[in-house]
Amino acid sequence: MRPSYREPYPVTGAGVAAGALVAFAWLLLFGLVGGGVAGYAWWTLLAGGLAWVAAAVLVRHGDRGVATGVAIVTAGGWSIAAAIVATRWAQTGDWPLW
Repeated sequence: MRPSYREPYPVTGAGVAAGALVAFAWLLLFGLVGGGVAGYAWWTLLAGGLAWVAAAVLVRHGDRGVATGVAIVTAGGWSIAAAIVATRWAQTGDWPLW
């Protein structure tokens, strides 16, 4: 008989949803700290970087489903911040982050 291996923390939909919800709240709170487009973009980059560090730790030592939710929402948050910066840049002709 062949041995069967089970994953200690299988990825579940509830875990992904929990990670996504927490990451959304995390990015929202950090985004509200920034005043204006530049502040919002820099705070979102910082919050996303910290969230990805937490996701990397979760992948290695915790729940991979939660890490997946965090990573997906963080990538979406960074995309939104990039779109806002690009829109402001296109409207004013001045790079908003410096």
